[in-house]
Amino acid sequence: MNLLAALASVRIFPRKASHQTLTTRWGKALDPQHILEEYPRPQMIRDQYINLNGEWNYTVLSEKNTITKEGTLLVPFSPEAPLSGAGFQLKPHEKMLCERLLSVKCLPSDGSRCILHFGAVDQYAKVLVNGKVVVSHIGGYLPFSADITDALQEGCNTLTVHIEDRSDTSYHSVGKQKLKRGGMFYTAQSGIWQTVWMEWVPAVYVKKLELTPLYEKETVHVSLLLNHPISGCSDAEAVVCHVRDMDGRLISKGICTNQSDSLCCYSCYCDVNNMHPWNPDDPYLYTIEIQAGEDKVTGYFAMRTFTIEPDKKGLPRFCLNHEPLFLNGVLDQGYWPDGLYTAPSDEALIYDIQTMKNLGFNMIRKHVKVETARWYYHCDRLGMIVWQDMVNGGTYNAPFMTWLPALFPKFKLHTSDRIHPLFGRKNVHGREEFIRECKETVTALKAFPCISTWVIFNEGWGQFDSKKLTALFRELDNTRLIDSASGWFDRRQGDFKSEHNYFAKQFVTPSDRAFVISEYGGYTCQFKGHTCSGKTYGYKICSSQEEFQAAYHKLMSEEIDPLKEQGLCGAVYTQLSDIEDEINGLMTYDREVCKL
Repeated sequence: MNLLAALASVRIFPRKASHQTLTTRWGKALDPQHILEEYPRPQMIRDQYINLNGEWNYTVLSEKNTITKEGTLLVPFSPEAPLSGAGFQLKPHEKMLCERLLSVKCLPSDGSRCILHFGAVDQYAKVLVNGKVVVSHIGGYLPFSADITDALQEGCNTLTVHIEDRSDTSYHSVGKQKLKRGGMFYTAQSGIWQTVWMEWVPAVYVKKLELTPLYEKETVHVSLLLNHPISGCSDAEAVVCHVRDMDGRLISKGICTNQSDSLCCYSCYCDVNNMHPWNPDDPYLYTIEIQAGEDKVTGYFAMRTFTIEPDKKGLPRFCLNHEPLFLNGVLDQGYWPDGLYTAPSDEALIYDIQTMKNLGFNMIRKHVKVETARWYYHCDRLGMIVWQDMVNGGTYNAPFMTWLPALFPKFKLHTSDRIHPLFGRKNVHGREEFIRECKETVTALKAFPCISTWVIFNEGWGQFDSKKLTALFRELDNTRLIDSASGWFDRRQGDFKSEHNYFAKQFVTPSDRAFVISEYGGYTCQFKGHTCSGKTYGYKICSSQEEFQAAYHKLMSEEIDPLKEQGLCGAVYTQLSDIEDEINGLMTYDREVCKL
């Protein structure tokens, strides 16, 4: 079958209209009184915190500020997610107010501060405590926090979050969300979708902790930011670090000192003697305890390094700890039928990662979504390498970003991403916002050892000035690799020549960069009772599980495996699970059937 015929014959296969609500086993077991209670920030843990997940009141206001809906929902599930119990979709012209009470028995007199944290709120949030604005935030995928101490009073306090979501009607980053879902676009969600929590901290506390392994030197660089300088004690006793191995044994101690113009920044180097490297087969993690004045936090790190190095034939290879490693990857959109962007439980997150490991994958490409911190933590401790996409924004120019690049390969080689309107990036504010969110994404995720690669753009959607953006990422984090343009409009930037190939026979193009097939496969196989859509979207239809398995193994043995000798460094199969119309997962949407 030629390429044109293939494009015309696959993708969406309508079936008899049927819609079924799917619930995962974890959704069925959900206790509304105990929702995602694990510590939300595993890379910087304190002894105690207050989880604010659970039942909140909501009110939806029209464009004219009249009440159109009100009731209760379960946070952190968006109102569009079945597990929230709300059952509506927030429209671009509407506003939603989410509210709950906070109980404070007595306000401390020792100068302690109360910090309120949000894992993510989609898309714009204004947070008030007792009617006083404490923080505003735009960007539906990134964490933010606020010191709410001065807004609190003894007894009952009211926490209110004003939420607006333009979804895919604006230039904001939206990932695969779409108000009119279908095909490769999924149900748009809004509001609070990650854990809300607060913690009391000392008057001087650690705001940010960054641990950078220096593999060749067998040391870890510790950098932290305090809210205020520590007064009344010398540098020798201000900030102390203790590094422990996985058995709890103390292996080194470091004293952090001021090494910048800011009196709030402290850093030091801690030795990691007899270093135990991290890899997918042996995900070894070290613990670090930090005492900063009266504040104590615990984090973790791994000793590993990601590089591109030539093999004996001179072909560039992806290397982990200077050893070549073929990246057998799978694409993961991070959607759930009952929670949408929010997994019903910690166990559900673990199940996805461990199942992919059991199937032989050593890498997950997290596709145009930033996950909850605990997902990355589980990748760290279970041994799963992560390629992290930036969340795309701008408008989607369908023919330009799908059919034209697939039909005319030379077209994508000679199209400059500086022509902003072609890529849906005409709005200068949208470009500025994307750059800001890239910086925030790297800052938020830099601490996780599992992340090997930043993926800046995907298939041209919202792509612009990739040369400039690649240089920015080098500056933000020189310890990771970069896939500058995954799929289509490669501008010869980054560490990878990154191709998507769903229709033609798989191939390798000679390059001075490492060659990866960053998307392929997408074979469909439907299981009755485990789908929620009347359509089937994918790139090759299989009528039975046996046919699916045979097609998958043939693709691997006849097309992917032979290319390794020619320089193929990695391949990312589409995808981890079915999602709504897309029935091209290795598992069904409810995770009840593993198709391999």
